Amino acid sequence: MHCPACNYDDTKVLDSRLSENENAVRRRRTCLKCKFRFSTLEETEILDLSVIKRDGRREAYSRSKIEGGVLRALEKRPVTKQEFRSLISGIERDIYVLNRPEIKTSEIGEIAMRHLQKVDQVAYIRFASVYRAFTDVSNFREEISKLAPTRRQKSSRLKKKKIALSRRRGRATKKR
Repeated sequence: MHCPACNYDDTKVLDSRLSENENAVRRRRTCLKCKFRFSTLEETEILDLSVIKRDGRREAYSRSKIEGGVLRALEKRPVTKQEFRSLISGIERDIYVLNRPEIKTSEIGEIAMRHLQKVDQVAYIRFASVYRAFTDVSNFREEISKLAPTRRQKSSRLKKKKIALSRRRGRATKKR
């Protein structure tokens, strides 16, 4: 590792720690020549993965393309840099776990949407609108209806939970 201050090619690692999502290693280093201290972040990189485009073309996997698409969806949303990094790492982890030499863009899009839905629902809708090429407002309504249950659906779920709880309590009191 070259020192960023003097470009000397020998540094000493003072401390190593796993990142929060455990897919990167942060190392605290010092230059053996000028004593400059700095940190490095080592992340796993997906190699030898081809992405199959919608038209059948194949191209090398690019983390920056996922970052760009997700970043556009998250524009002006209250998401921190750390949450963004974790989101991208989670998407990549799910891609990596598939352990295949090729993946379709549609699969990457579905994985990204699944992760976005957990982080920010507005960003999820933005991403889905581009990814699924919404043609009119009805497409938006349909996607939003999948996210937010209506009041009627919520109240029926609550009633079912209350009934289940009261049945459990009734059984518990009868056994005494």
